[in-house]
Amino acid sequence: MSQIFGPVPSRRLGFSLGVDVVPLKTCTYNCIYCQLERTTKKTLRRAEYVTAEVILEELRHVLSLGQQIDYITFSGSGEPTLNAKIGEMIRKIKEMTCIPVAVLTNGSLLYEREVREALSAADLVIPSLDAVSDEAFQRVNRPHGRLKIGTILKGLRIFREIFSGQLWLEIMFVKGINDASEEIERMRGVIGELRPEKIQLNTVIRPPAEVFAQPLTEEELSGIREQLGGNAEIIASFKRKDQSAYKADVEEAVLTLLRRRPVTLSDISEALGVHRNEVVKYLEVLEHDGKIASKIFGGKRYYQSA
Repeated sequence: MSQIFGPVPSRRLGFSLGVDVVPLKTCTYNCIYCQLERTTKKTLRRAEYVTAEVILEELRHVLSLGQQIDYITFSGSGEPTLNAKIGEMIRKIKEMTCIPVAVLTNGSLLYEREVREALSAADLVIPSLDAVSDEAFQRVNRPHGRLKIGTILKGLRIFREIFSGQLWLEIMFVKGINDASEEIERMRGVIGELRPEKIQLNTVIRPPAEVFAQPLTEEELSGIREQLGGNAEIIASFKRKDQSAYKADVEEAVLTLLRRRPVTLSDISEALGVHRNEVVKYLEVLEHDGKIASKIFGGKRYYQSA
């Protein structure tokens, strides 16, 4: 499957061309809310999981098609900073095109100088900051055993000082896990130090890795926004009517597959040859429209026609 996916409509970045530089579910965390199911390879080892040559060759082809692309975004199936060549990729992409480069990261490796230097070439970096206390951090992110929240926060602070691009923070709230008023007050203090251009508040919308990961209500998120103040905003859903990249034939292919038997996200992706991150967009819309349903069986989430 291609390492480049999209462009897909994004709630934050318009039409985003995704760049996937690590194998499926290779991550430093095993977040309870992850839309791509549980982490199967939790690691801190940085390596050239996908070569820069492969990424750049695929990207040249996609750019030659002349599609609308607002951002080239490193995201995908795991933690992108685990690819040791991400800095080289970013620099060479910026030599190829004037389209801005964004990196969606959990921020866990920014304590490493090499990672900070690699991401400093990007136009926009969006690290997640789901917790600042160790208790909440362990519960929501389930990190690699050697990761400490204090070290991660120190890395974020240093990166903020050297980074000349835009820094947005995303906070994913899970009901009863990281939404206590005391935790939010601690977040407010850290946010004041990091001075991000945007603070984006999110909650569990898509089916999560764990069934107990439940969303906050709109009213609860609004209360947190008021508590954080400043430039905090609730991320709005990207409506399908605005998504010219939303393809009816892909939707119908998903529905046809689900009418046959219950399938997992990975099953759909492999059967249709569509990247998991792109499949998730269709599942979100179809579940919202009541056309499909999901259930947990044997620790895995299955989707079926409603």
